[in-house]
Amino acid sequence: MFELKSLHREAIARSLEKAQHYRLLNEPRVTESICNDILAVDPDNQQAIVFLMLAITDQFDIPSPAGIKQAMALTHRVTDEYQRLYCTGIIYERQAKAKLHQNYPDSHYDAYDFLREAMEWFEKAEALENDENDDAVLRWNSCARVIMDQKLKPRPKDDFTPYLE
Repeated sequence: MFELKSLHREAIARSLEKAQHYRLLNEPRVTESICNDILAVDPDNQQAIVFLMLAITDQFDIPSPAGIKQAMALTHRVTDEYQRLYCTGIIYERQAKAKLHQNYPDSHYDAYDFLREAMEWFEKAEALENDENDDAVLRWNSCARVIMDQKLKPRPKDDFTPYLE
């Protein structure tokens, strides 16, 4: 196998720019690799943690239970409470959109559940926003529009009662 090379601390700022650049080019695996290199040198780098979490969620269309667990684990490393709540909402929102694209039986119920969960996290983040930052409101509205546009509904209650003699 290969022994990975280490970044120089002085290269972290430029590497973060590269991570953002590759995210915008829809290259989440490259972004993920860059962020892991940064975090190997600076384990608490908040921007790299958030970029890594976003790169992982960019790959949610590829079914992987490890992906959501890895993304959720990263939220515990985010030190800013608003950012942690907001990022958790993004994880649930992106999981919902992935479920809609997967289009398996009952996927629309799973998508609804994930969107509602995302909306709850965005509401928690909204409580910490200032008047100049309505990012959580924008994401909450986006989730609500997906629910309305896709005509998503909650999963029906299972009221099945077995017949016993």
